[in-house]
Amino acid sequence: MSTSAQWQLGIVLGIVVIVVAAAIVITIILLARRILGQARAAEGGVAVVRDQTAQLPGIARINDSGVRILRSARALRKVAVGK
Repeated sequence: MSTSAQWQLGIVLGIVVIVVAAAIVITIILLARRILGQARAAEGGVAVVRDQTAQLPGIARINDSGVRILRSARALRKVAVGK
């Protein structure tokens, strides 16, 4: 193989390597943009879930009422059973 042909082969191989590297970089960038869009959608979903699972207003009062009802029921059972 002559020196001229070796140079041409080297240049062609260099161009092929650069094209493959560029294709890989472009693919990575496109995937990163897609992931960014999905992350933004997930972030919006987390906000919705947070709003839907926020603390109920007056939950302490509801729990207190439940405890009182339970104590009253236990007291009534003691009276009914005789203990």
